[in-house]
Amino acid sequence: MRLEIRVAGFGGQGVIRAGLVLAAATCIYGDKNAVQTQSYGPESRGGACKSEVVISDEVIDFPKVTEPDAVIVMSQEAYTNYAKDVKKGGILLLDSDLVPKQKEIPNVRVFKVPATKIAEELGKTIVANVVMLGAFASITNLIDAEAIKKSILSNVPKGAEKLNMDAFEKGYEYGKSLLKEKTK
Repeated sequence: MRLEIRVAGFGGQGVIRAGLVLAAATCIYGDKNAVQTQSYGPESRGGACKSEVVISDEVIDFPKVTEPDAVIVMSQEAYTNYAKDVKKGGILLLDSDLVPKQKEIPNVRVFKVPATKIAEELGKTIVANVVMLGAFASITNLIDAEAIKKSILSNVPKGAEKLNMDAFEKGYEYGKSLLKEKTK
C-alpha cells in the first residue's frame, strides 16, 4: 500500500504544518511509515508552498508524490497548479472561499470546504488548515481521526490546544455533512 497526499496553498496558512501533522499521525500515532517533504518560495508569507506526504506499509524508497490520492488546496494558485494532478478516483478538497475559479475534473471526487470561513467563526483564521484536516479525516477515512488529533495536539503551541481541537471537530463535522450530501 502506498498513499500520496499533497497539501498546497500559500505561506502563512499552515500548509507545511498540515503535512507534518498527517505524517506524524501516521507513523508516530499509527502503524505505518510516512515521509513528508515541503517546498515554498523565498517569501515567508504569501508565497506558494506545498507539503507532500507519502504513507506506506513498507519502507518508502521514493519520497516524492507523483500521483496524489488526495490533494488539499487552500488557494487559487494551488488549485490551478495541482488540482489536475489528483489520480483517477482520487479526492480533491478545496477551500471554497479561496478557490473561486473551478472547473470540472473528471473522475475525481471534489469536496468544497469553507475552511477559512469556519476558522474565522472560531476567531482565528490561522486554524483553517486544521479545519481542512478535520474534513480530510472524515471524508477520506485514510488516516485515523484520533491519530490526527493526537498529532495536532503535539504540534500546536501551548494554550492553542482547545482552539485547534474545535477547528478539527468543525471540519470533521462539515466533512461528514458533505459525504451525506454526495450519497443522496
